[in-house]
This record gives sequence, C-alpha cells and structure tokens, in this order.
Amino acid sequence: MHGSGTRLTAPALMIVGAVSMYLGAAIAVDLFDTLPPGAVAWLRIAGAALILVVWVRPGRAAWRPSRLVLAAGFGLITAAMNIAFYEALDRLPLGTTVALEFLGPVAVAALGSRTRRDVLALGLAVIGVVLIADVRWEGTAVGVLLALVAAACWAGYIVLGKRVAQRGRGMEDLATGFVVAAVVTSPLALFLGPAFADDAPTARLLLLGLGLGLASTAIPYALDQVVLRQVGRARFAILLALLPVAASIVGVVVLHQIPTPVEAVGIIAVAAAVAVRSAAEEESPPTA
Repeated sequence: MHGSGTRLTAPALMIVGAVSMYLGAAIAVDLFDTLPPGAVAWLRIAGAALILVVWVRPGRAAWRPSRLVLAAGFGLITAAMNIAFYEALDRLPLGTTVALEFLGPVAVAALGSRTRRDVLALGLAVIGVVLIADVRWEGTAVGVLLALVAAACWAGYIVLGKRVAQRGRGMEDLATGFVVAAVVTSPLALFLGPAFADDAPTARLLLLGLGLGLASTAIPYALDQVVLRQVGRARFAILLALLPVAASIVGVVVLHQIPTPVEAVGIIAVAAAVAVRSAAEEESPPTA
C-alpha cells in the first residue's frame, strides 16, 4: 500500500505500538523491583512467544528449517536487543540509554539515504530524539557498551524484520522466532528462582510476565510487521523516532506532564523528520 494512505497509516500504527510498548515499560518497572534485568527480559520474550503462538497458531510449514532459520535469527536478535537494553538501563539513565540505542536505526536510515531530503529527515530525527530523551552523560562504561550492543541489534531487527515482512508470513515467523528465542535464552529463567524462593506471589509474577510480553513485544512488533510491509527500511528507521514522542504523549495524558520547551522542539523536529521522509518514500520504491 502506497500513497497518502501509507503516509498516514504507518506513523499512526507506530504511535499505537509505541504507546503499547510504554505501557509495558510500566510493567517492567514493577518487575525490576523483584527481578534482575535479565530475568525481566526473559519473561518478556517468553510471554510474547506464548501469546503469539496461541494467537497466530503457526502451521507445520512455519516450523520447517527453510522458514525457521530466518525466523529464528529475527527472534534471537530481537531477544538480544531487549536483554542488552534492560541491562544498559540498569546502569545508565533512561534518556542516555534511549539516545545510544537509537544509533541503530540512525545507521540503517543513513545507509538507506539517497537524497538530501533523506539526510535532512535523518538529521531532524536525531536532533528530536536527543532533545526529547533528556540525555545525561553519566553511568558506567559497561552500560554504554550494552546500549551500543542494543543499538546494533536494533539495526539487525530492522533489516531482518523487513525480510520477514517481505516473505508475507510475518506473524507466523514472529511467533516461531520468539519460541526459538525463548528456548535459547531460557537459562535467564534461573534468575527467577530467588523471587519464587522469597515467597513472592508466583501467579502475579507470571501474569506480569504475560502482560509485559503482550504490551512490550507482541503488539508493537506485530504492528512493526504491518508497517515494514508498507515502507522501506530507511523510512521505518526514521519512524522509530516516534517512540519518544509517544512517551511524551503518554506523559501528557496519563501523568499530566507538559513537555518542556526543549522537548516541544524535539517533538516538532521528529514530526518534521517523519513528514520529510514520508514525502521522499513516495518518490521511490520501499526497498531501502
């Protein structure tokens, strides 16, 4: 789907997915009080795998090696992105972590830039994210390294996600890929032990895990697959700048937090980036 419909639909779907992701972040904060970041990341992965398998019910063909290899690679790099992000978040301020992780989409958008308008959109997106994220350069070197690992994995998520979407079975591959990722990363489940040993309410932890998987992974990543079928990798990478904008929207609606003048300028910059890149996408096929 192209034309004005795509220009409106893709950003709208990204904002819906981002809002869902930030609602999931609220659940993650609750879990961080009980569990280490690695355990929370595994609950997110496993919860998403369970929900997606029940929801999509992938057929036998989805489990064949010819299809499972790409799906598994996509699931594993997504899991690595989530784990690295949570571990970085445990060592760096949120704004700094978000800004460093955004270097992944920036790299994808830069490699896909073909015109001056593309470069302008990328520059506006970077400026907007930095202004919104409230970057504070403090924390540990390990935290910075983990955030950069998350950035590299995010770039891989975009590239592999586009290939999965182009294959036309994105939802099935999303489900099988996350099953593989949940199994491979299952050693992280060992970190759940102390929480259960301390008589923490098991049912509550498991429900929070499912909620985290649904809100932070199943819904936003499913919507990503819809968007990736509509647009190219470079435009998708720019659209990811809408995530911190969505966080600001949640802050206004839920917490009545009015953006500062600097944050407002950042939001305008991101909106301009999306508009500029959307116009550029109309002039060329969505392959970059």
